Amino acid sequence: MEPYETGSHAAWLHGFAAHSGHEIQRATMPGRFWKWRMHGGALTLARRQLSDEGPRPDVVLAGDMLDLAAFLALSRSRLADVPAALYMHENQLAYPEPPAEDAWSDSRRRRAKRVDEHYGFTNLSSCLAADAVWWNSAFNRDSFLTALPGFLGQFPDFREPGAPDAVAARSSVLPLGIDLRVLDAARPKARPPGPVRIVWNHRWEHDKGPEVFFRAMHALAARDLDFELIILGEQFVREPAVFAAAREALGPRIVQWGYAQSRGDYARWLWRGDVVVSTARHEFFGAALCEAIYCGCMPVAPWRLSYPEILPDALLEACLVRDESSLHERLASLLSAPDTRLDWSLDPTRVALRDAVASYDWAMMAPRYDDALRALVERGPRSGPLYGDALADAGT
Repeated sequence: MEPYETGSHAAWLHGFAAHSGHEIQRATMPGRFWKWRMHGGALTLARRQLSDEGPRPDVVLAGDMLDLAAFLALSRSRLADVPAALYMHENQLAYPEPPAEDAWSDSRRRRAKRVDEHYGFTNLSSCLAADAVWWNSAFNRDSFLTALPGFLGQFPDFREPGAPDAVAARSSVLPLGIDLRVLDAARPKARPPGPVRIVWNHRWEHDKGPEVFFRAMHALAARDLDFELIILGEQFVREPAVFAAAREALGPRIVQWGYAQSRGDYARWLWRGDVVVSTARHEFFGAALCEAIYCGCMPVAPWRLSYPEILPDALLEACLVRDESSLHERLASLLSAPDTRLDWSLDPTRVALRDAVASYDWAMMAPRYDDALRALVERGPRSGPLYGDALADAGT
């Protein structure tokens, strides 16, 4: 069940359906109006796409944009004894607040600071309605569980102190599956000649920290270091102003600017890169980084978020940086190192990194998902108290 079929949500759904050994029936809605999907998607999917004809499903697997509690309530006549798993691509309690822009009015600034708690509460009720909650990373899980007591504590009473433990008891980490092998079709026979090429392949939004990335690019250019830029990633109607300014200032170094319209074009640009950079303020998994690593790029990313767990422990020092100053120095070092201009297959570090992220390919991950679903069906729906032995909140 996926009410937000676009981007990484769609890629996950299509990848699993293509590689699973189970028979998958997809119920989806177009990936737009995400807030409305979290409000209304449960009703639409329960009433329009859950057929009363044919065999009942053995298990429901829902994406986190679905209000699973509402969906199961609306479909109880059909799914009364069917276990349900919730896959958490992200959680609404851990998103960073968007930074204010210079052009914003005082009214716009006040609106930006308002937090609608409904979406975090939908995540919570969905987790408690699920028989199993699968998180794409430990960081995703831990950031939600850590934020949950404070989130509940802001309410006037009935703060449900047993809820965090109940969610934790249902939770496990099931890494994101990624269709990596399809990228091999665009692999060149050798590295294209030229200077070191730095790749940015993230969404053009504030949470990906583009201002930090472009400050680093300006600093490298000021040192007269030789490099080219491959700027990819999905663009939206309101993109951060830093992109237009960077395009004008760094224009001669840019060999690609903007979203690649096909998977093949995207892969060809990744294979042309040597270094991939993330400056994300938040990242629940890091599929874009893994795709670039698979195509031979050396990663430079923050030593936080999900990155320390998706990369090999032995290579974290070579890949992750702790602050912006370290980011500048690491990139300058890579631009000056002759090994960075070698074909990635001649660099043992990049070979080891590629082998590591290849474990997230669907050929490896789909059997893990299949086994998890099979085990859930064999165990059946949860029974007993919602919170186990936890006491209900009396208002403290």
